[in-house]
Amino acid sequence: MVPVTKPFLPPKEDYDLLLHGIWKRHWLTNMGPLASDLEMKLKEHLNVKHLLFVTNGTVALQLAIKALGLTGEIITTPFTYVATTSSIVWEGCEPVFVDIDKHSLNIDPTKIEAAITEKTTAIVATHVYGNPCDVEAIQKIADKHKLKVIYDAAHAFGVKVNGTSIFNYGDISTCSTHATKLYHTCEGGLVVTKNADTLKTLAYMRNFGHSGPESFQGIGINGKNSEFHAAMGLANLPCMDAIHAQRQKLSERYTLKLKNFKAVQPVWHKKSASNYAYYPIVFESEALLLKCIDVLKANEIFGRRYFYPSLATSLPYTKNVPLENTDNIAKRIFCLPLYYDLTIEEVDLICRLLLRTQNN
Repeated sequence: MVPVTKPFLPPKEDYDLLLHGIWKRHWLTNMGPLASDLEMKLKEHLNVKHLLFVTNGTVALQLAIKALGLTGEIITTPFTYVATTSSIVWEGCEPVFVDIDKHSLNIDPTKIEAAITEKTTAIVATHVYGNPCDVEAIQKIADKHKLKVIYDAAHAFGVKVNGTSIFNYGDISTCSTHATKLYHTCEGGLVVTKNADTLKTLAYMRNFGHSGPESFQGIGINGKNSEFHAAMGLANLPCMDAIHAQRQKLSERYTLKLKNFKAVQPVWHKKSASNYAYYPIVFESEALLLKCIDVLKANEIFGRRYFYPSLATSLPYTKNVPLENTDNIAKRIFCLPLYYDLTIEEVDLICRLLLRTQNN
């Protein structure tokens, strides 16, 4: 079977060495030495100013919304994973969906201002498949209307724009380090900010609001992560160059073999390079997509319609808002299998099946 993704696992002896220290210390959670070390190493690896390691990417988003004190309406994209939208609703705000650009598949900045009202407090945008949003245009709009900006950078680990980490844009950026992601800690997430005061607020909130053993700065939740998850992150981090190189090799093979296939890839940001987190293609038609899915499944190959359906038309707790580009792309998008252990032979098989189906 070929799944859409498979978690990378580091050399077992590297992880075992870190586990030995956990057993010796009996310090399992509450920001132990491994979790603290991981935060420092990630800050250095990503070249960001302030970073927190938290429970998961969804909690990261919820903390970001709460830390910025957001209320009312938040402009966001309908072409993302449900956690982006549900986190907004969970925190008592109202998502206002704006259509995507049909080339980048990110939120279309030219359509944001028309959605701004007196109740708007922020923009929450997703770097879809790690492809950076038009961060400069979005920031101009935010500055003009005095709005906060949160980026859901769940897919964007290691991505840079203009030579700087994508996490350095906006008021807060969040990332997922779930097992399915390019870089993972089994379960986990990151919150990144340039603002020291925002960092302090986030740090208190991550730990129930504690400012001391018997004092509280304000409201908080349990957003901490464990030493076992941090150990996986520490063991995986030195492998990132090899992971990136292999995924690039596989992605380039797909591109070569599918040059005559009736599908296109999203247009990547001109001032950025891909991190090869996903291999998405937009089929010429939904009919061809469904036909190919059936053939792939018959050969035990499983991609994913990621993201389908549009969140603007499928959630029971938001307004139903048909959006032309989002609805059109969501019906035709498909992510092909991509992971470190995938072989060139398996990529070639997938491509042959797709081309054969197209020509039948």
